[in-house]
Amino acid sequence: MSEERLNFKEMCAKFDVTPRTLRYYEYIELLQPIREGRARFYDPRDVARMKLILRGRRWGFSLEEIRQWLLIYDKQGTEAQMREWVKLADRQLDSLRTELEQMQKAIDELQENRDQVADSLG
Repeated sequence: MSEERLNFKEMCAKFDVTPRTLRYYEYIELLQPIREGRARFYDPRDVARMKLILRGRRWGFSLEEIRQWLLIYDKQGTEAQMREWVKLADRQLDSLRTELEQMQKAIDELQENRDQVADSLG
């Protein structure tokens, strides 16, 4: 694998994504590979963007939120992007904490019900 450019297959392997996922990220303009005939090549910028995309997805951000955040860097630079990142992260943290509380309630209820049924069985 070249450190300067990755081909389509190398990019899929490096990030453990399907070809369909990679093509979709291109389609919605999250990635912009260099095209040479039918071949696609990804430069270090695309590799860095892919890392950010996958990290954002893992943290629960929508692809549109990620796309908008990446556009800020392209149009306004790093500082504006980082300021927006803090806002997005704060909002997502609130959302994840709420989900965690709801999940804990569901776990507690399920455990209580399971224990009651188990006790009734003897």
